[in-house]
Amino acid sequence: MVFFGKNKSDRRELLASMDQISSNKIHENAAFQHVRDNMDEINHHVKAKETDMIFLKTLMDNPAVESLIKVQNYLEECETCVPVANNSKQTSIELCHHCKLSIHPAAQDLLSILTKLHFRALLEVHDKISLKRLKKSFDTVDLPPTPPSPPQQNGNRMSTPAYKVIGLRKKPDEPLGLTVEQDENGNLIVARILSGGTIEKQGLLKKGDVILEVNGERVESPEDLLTEVNRSKDTLQFRIAPGFYHKVSPKTQQCYMRALFDYDPSEDTLIPCKEIGVTFKHGDILQILDQKDPNWWQAKKVGNNELPGLIPSQELEERRKAFVAPEADYVHKTSICGTRISKKKCKKMYQSKWNGEFDKAELLLYEEVTKMPPFKRRTLAIIGTTGVGRRTLKGRLINSDPEKFAGVIPYTTRPQRELEENGQNYWFTDRDQMEHDIREHKFLEYGEHGGNLYGTNLDSIRDVINQGKMCVLDCSPVVCVCLYLYIYFFLTLFIYLLQWYDNSFHCQVQLIMINNSW
Repeated sequence: MVFFGKNKSDRRELLASMDQISSNKIHENAAFQHVRDNMDEINHHVKAKETDMIFLKTLMDNPAVESLIKVQNYLEECETCVPVANNSKQTSIELCHHCKLSIHPAAQDLLSILTKLHFRALLEVHDKISLKRLKKSFDTVDLPPTPPSPPQQNGNRMSTPAYKVIGLRKKPDEPLGLTVEQDENGNLIVARILSGGTIEKQGLLKKGDVILEVNGERVESPEDLLTEVNRSKDTLQFRIAPGFYHKVSPKTQQCYMRALFDYDPSEDTLIPCKEIGVTFKHGDILQILDQKDPNWWQAKKVGNNELPGLIPSQELEERRKAFVAPEADYVHKTSICGTRISKKKCKKMYQSKWNGEFDKAELLLYEEVTKMPPFKRRTLAIIGTTGVGRRTLKGRLINSDPEKFAGVIPYTTRPQRELEENGQNYWFTDRDQMEHDIREHKFLEYGEHGGNLYGTNLDSIRDVINQGKMCVLDCSPVVCVCLYLYIYFFLTLFIYLLQWYDNSFHCQVQLIMINNSW
């Protein structure tokens, strides 16, 4: 038995692969094959010794020599690698500038790669080699056209011959519908174009364009731009450097939101421009036109002819309302003998059994709505504090028109008493079945009293609705969250006390309809 070492087996595999390559492509080493076929003629002209000819023939038949010749032919016939551009270093610097203006994680990762010293050195060496090869083969090699480079930085301004002049027509006392910002070099860049504005309708300016002049006057700041725009009456002439690496984003889908808080842009310190902010009150319907900016949405109020403006996004308003100033944070800091000790914040993962606690911490800022034709409400939820007469109002409402209003018969695990009928006042069931239905989320609300379970089944509510009647419920405010999930288009009636009389137990109540036609 013969054992081959690893080196011998690797050598055999290498020779076999070389033999296969050389045999498959014999036409690539035709000169070598011509020498092998004419060994006799070579011997006749050269008149070499017989031992030398045997050695030469053995060498020519060696597979390793054939493979080496093939590799040499491949290297000689390999096409020259032509560089795409010779300004990679300058392009990376301009790309870093744009990555700094972006908040996306991918842009920050790219920025960290481009700012590394080794990567910059690699780009610099690439540019030097490409320029050197370009000088040597200027007459023989045609380089592909270099893509247009972005505006170059020169001092505090961008100087580039790639600019354009555009003309705009504006209406008196109507804003253009754009916001600008200054970068670290003092350049005036278009930061945002408002939907429905003059700029957006004419489509001549794009986000990222650099404004150089207005009506022949150089603008250095947003104040200079505002002065020149106000000075002009009908037409404006902009000299701009076109935005580079500009990607046209798809048209965003519009939607409608009901505002659940009041907002005044004149009191907002974070808005980019107070003049283009939209003022709204609790309950106003807003048409959302653009949500590409994570902090500011473009919207307008439904029902008026005002131009669109900026409103805070859901994410920005949540962060603002959840922010607690360090000097006002008395929860996570304690003081012992003048020493302040910070407590570590507790983080909880969401679990369904704690949904009540998580719902209390939810911020209701915007609610998405849609326009619908008038329809009849099929569920009425009466909510309010304890003792305001919810059950009394429910009974009077059902007794006033039994053909139109109806209540829900609750379920219970209490044993059925004598003379009681199942389905008259209660639906009687066993505890195991009711606990199983609770785990399956078939109950709107439930509780335990005297060791027995009581609850309102969702199927009972649907049965009343299918009978063509309005189902009247007196429930707690927490249940409204479940009604949003399981019962659509319900009407909420909130009852609160107006005045409490000391000499009597009589109280006045006021009814407020919360839902409207949206």
